Amino acid sequence: MSRFFNSKEVELLAPAGNFEIFKNIIQSGADAVYLGGKKLNMRMHRRDYNLTNDEIQEAVSIAHSMDKKIYVTLNNLFSRQDLKDARNFLVFLEKLQPDALIIQDFSIIELIKELGLNLNLHSSVMMNVHNLETIKALKNLGITRIVASRDMDLKTIHALHKQVDMEFEYFTHGDMCVAHGAQCLYSASLFGKSSNRGLCMKPCRWNFKIKKDGFIYPTEYPLAVKDMYMYEHLPEMIEAGIVSFKIEGRMRDAEYLINLINYYSDAINRYINDPISYDRKKDAQSIYENRKRDLSTGYAFGKPGLSNINRRYEGTGKFYSTGKVFSKPIEEIEISEKRIQEIKDTLHDKITTFEEAILSVKVNSYSQAKLALEEEVGSIYLSGETFEPALPFSRKEILDITKNKKNSKIYLSLPRMMYEEDFSRYTHLLSRDSLGLDGLLVTNLGAINRFKEFNLELVGDYCLNIYNHEAAKFYKNQGLSFAALSLESPLLDTKDTIVKSPLPMEIVVHGSPVVMYLEHDLYENTTILSPIGKEDNIYVDNSTLVLVDDRGHEHPVYRDNRGRNHLIPYKDLCYLPFLKELKALGVKGFRIEGSHYSLKALRDVLRTYKAALNDITKCKELYDSLSPTNAGFTLGALQFD
Repeated sequence: MSRFFNSKEVELLAPAGNFEIFKNIIQSGADAVYLGGKKLNMRMHRRDYNLTNDEIQEAVSIAHSMDKKIYVTLNNLFSRQDLKDARNFLVFLEKLQPDALIIQDFSIIELIKELGLNLNLHSSVMMNVHNLETIKALKNLGITRIVASRDMDLKTIHALHKQVDMEFEYFTHGDMCVAHGAQCLYSASLFGKSSNRGLCMKPCRWNFKIKKDGFIYPTEYPLAVKDMYMYEHLPEMIEAGIVSFKIEGRMRDAEYLINLINYYSDAINRYINDPISYDRKKDAQSIYENRKRDLSTGYAFGKPGLSNINRRYEGTGKFYSTGKVFSKPIEEIEISEKRIQEIKDTLHDKITTFEEAILSVKVNSYSQAKLALEEEVGSIYLSGETFEPALPFSRKEILDITKNKKNSKIYLSLPRMMYEEDFSRYTHLLSRDSLGLDGLLVTNLGAINRFKEFNLELVGDYCLNIYNHEAAKFYKNQGLSFAALSLESPLLDTKDTIVKSPLPMEIVVHGSPVVMYLEHDLYENTTILSPIGKEDNIYVDNSTLVLVDDRGHEHPVYRDNRGRNHLIPYKDLCYLPFLKELKALGVKGFRIEGSHYSLKALRDVLRTYKAALNDITKCKELYDSLSPTNAGFTLGALQFD
């Protein structure tokens, strides 16, 4: 089944959560169906969902007999066990030859190469593809289609489509995440259930009030976004160069999906048949009346602001099918002596490394960078997304910092989201001279692809989500000298990756790394809503916005100079008690996330960790003397095995 507009294919892509749903969906107006196996995909909450291998085989046979396509999702991050399962599943799929696999973890590239397989690959939305350089790099790796970032507008897609021979897929209807793709890490820290592994517990759907500048604002669900709705804008999607119109909903029932698919299929057919007198709104009212959440065009036509926030039904955090709540606010787990000992026992290994471990710190301002130089920190990362009120690092400041670096190494961090204008600016800045920089802290594949010719060391940031040693191997092959491990990696996977990785690994051991990275600006609430009371923040300055959950926990949200929001934990990450064991495994770098610290707090933390690395036997003594800057200390994902 194929449809064309001006000789360009138009595909309606529908979800199927299990085999029974698939058998109904395949009879609808969909051109293609995407589905997942019992493991290795982004919908892992329900055991009665997803398909067995036999069911996938039958689904491919049925679809191909109808001239329709099947895409199989292998779109989560892989644990050490997943790597074993993936090898067998990939061999099975190669024999089956579905029309494509939808992938997130770059370990799949390495596994396919290792196994000598021939499989068509599409990049998942979880790859967060948002710039030309990334698309070029993926094309060189054999990727034939990208699912565009949820925050990419149609104007950008149109411009990119004209510059590269790549198929574009775009979410057309259904559930959306408030955070940038694969950049919400909070569920893993709180529950041990990773949003990048199909187990998100949706803390974004909690009820929060907002506090800022001593005032309380009457928000309810300020992170709960509306469902995507592009029914009335299919012509604009076609003109932008989008090939595949994707409906989200692998957890939805067949009846709901079939109606929705047929509305969209009919609209596409009517537009192809007569684009001049096409009625955009024919079934719009029916879709509206049967919606699960309220509807929005998301970022398709620019930033939607507060108009994208939902107030209906499942916006309050309920499971799709049962009406049960995904999760309720819980406390970030405090460090316990029992868990410290369990971690030490697990990490203990006979491996002895004589390589000196490097202390690194990410800083938010010139004054923080100067302090880190005074403390002779091994590696200093100058933030590419400085939190207000600090300004971005100027060329003059960078030159002054590198001139006085002595034995420290200075790396310029790049923004997580890099659009074409960002590449233009950084290319211009770095083309003139190296500014005395030792390297770049890179945040996306496109940045690696673009800047590896600049003769600067490339270090991978934790937002690359390196979760296993095969993914680490992939990034080593791309030119990284070392990289930070995923913040979502639990204890046993952390140990496995460190021991097996051919790429030296850095671990964030202290501070408050960003666990939710948002284009959506929560600060807008304070300019639109009227305050309902007064109350100071408990731990952070009143100028910083905090989300207050139903249990009274205050979640700090910093805004950077580009207006993006960075939610951090309200407890400091702290791995000091088992630094010795991590060092013995061969961890290359121990990183402090210090952007939110005062100068005094940053100095205290840096001195404590320097003392620990100088005498690794004093970790417990130093930990006992260290005071948290926020609500306490937590272990993040290392709380879980």
